[in-house]
Amino acid sequence: QVQLVESGGGLVQPGGSLRLSCAASESGFNLDVMGWYRQAPGKQRELVATITRVGNTNYAEPVKGRFTISRDNAKNTVHLQMNSLKPEDTALYFCNALYFGVVPRTYWGQGTQVTVSE
Repeated sequence: QVQLVESGGGLVQPGGSLRLSCAASESGFNLDVMGWYRQAPGKQRELVATITRVGNTNYAEPVKGRFTISRDNAKNTVHLQMNSLKPEDTALYFCNALYFGVVPRTYWGQGTQVTVSE
């Protein structure tokens, strides 16, 4: 069973930056897609960004041009660099990983809080 552990959340002022990181418990396990989702209070969980093993990325419209997703396949880690943060980016951010093997699996981290406020 792969476990995902996030780090890097916190409190930041509007316009500031944060870098989230997520590490999978098994570095030798080929996770096909890794990504980040977020959930604000009273709202549904939504996609932030995803990245495939070959580096193809996908971003939600609200974060395009401000957030950058990257991954290290050898270490099974994924990062989210968040710049020009806005109060509406405040949410619990979850790491996600998809495995497209014979038995497809979806993995979630426990979440890390990002708060953008004065």
